[in-house]
Amino acid sequence: MPFPQFDRGRLKLRPLAERTHDIDRSVLIFPNSPRQPFAHQAIPQIAARIVSAAKAGRTVMFCCGAHVLRTGNGPLLIDLMERKLLTHLALNGAGAIHDFELAWIGATCESVARYVRTGEFGLWQETGRINEAAVAAAQSGIGLGEAIGEMIERERFPYRETSVLAAGVRLGVPVTVHVAFGQDIIHEHPNFDPAATGMATYADFLIFVQSLTRLEGGVFLNIGSAVMGPEVYLKALTMARNVAHQQGETIRKFTTAVFDLPDLGTDLHREAPKTDPRYYFRPYKTILVRTVADGGQSFYVQGDHRQTVPALYDAIVEQAKKAE
Repeated sequence: MPFPQFDRGRLKLRPLAERTHDIDRSVLIFPNSPRQPFAHQAIPQIAARIVSAAKAGRTVMFCCGAHVLRTGNGPLLIDLMERKLLTHLALNGAGAIHDFELAWIGATCESVARYVRTGEFGLWQETGRINEAAVAAAQSGIGLGEAIGEMIERERFPYRETSVLAAGVRLGVPVTVHVAFGQDIIHEHPNFDPAATGMATYADFLIFVQSLTRLEGGVFLNIGSAVMGPEVYLKALTMARNVAHQQGETIRKFTTAVFDLPDLGTDLHREAPKTDPRYYFRPYKTILVRTVADGGQSFYVQGDHRQTVPALYDAIVEQAKKAE
């Protein structure tokens, strides 16, 4: 006998207009916005390699946790896409939700502490439309990120100009969304279709893998993603290398970087022992050590994304001007 399952049809959803939002468009950082000072010796090196890789037609991928968008960096990522200096942007499910809500109402984020008490956390009508995009993606064979971006563009969301998903559609740059079931608020909704979402996010995974087939001489950045980024990257790189090896080619001389908050110490190019808590921080062992061990180079930049990402953006633009 199967175990009892919860009936989602009993849920009551409310409109976003009734939600108190923690973040609005005032957080957005544009190319000409004032900067919070930040300097790190690795940033000019990373920027130079990004510009060189893009010029050579190699992959430049940023894999970002949702906090990167919550801290306002979307317009900077879009500008890099427009300059052809960012060739693939990967997000988790929460990142797509924040981008969608910012494009629709110019605000996002809710107080978990407040709304979980009343059983309302995440149960907002309009946000559930992402589930409609997933169904459309599954029916047409495209990825989840493209389908959400197409909805934002087609329906002319009021703030679509600062949506990274919409920008990906406009510019022909893959913006992929990598979902883990049960982790996102829209999985609570009665209209969530797990089969459609699975097909759509898996299509995005294969797009991600295809981008990594061009990683030799390229750059992979993991910004604020402790699990999704390193885990998806690890499997995708394995697949890309498997095919490359069959063709007598290699994918080993490339640059990786992790931008995050933890203090990882100074010895960042040797795997920590299992007795060290840093061993269990996936970006460290996967992105900084293991996958670049046979010819690549890695960097770690510690700091708040509201400071580190704009600093990286400025350095990339400066290097690009020098290369003209």
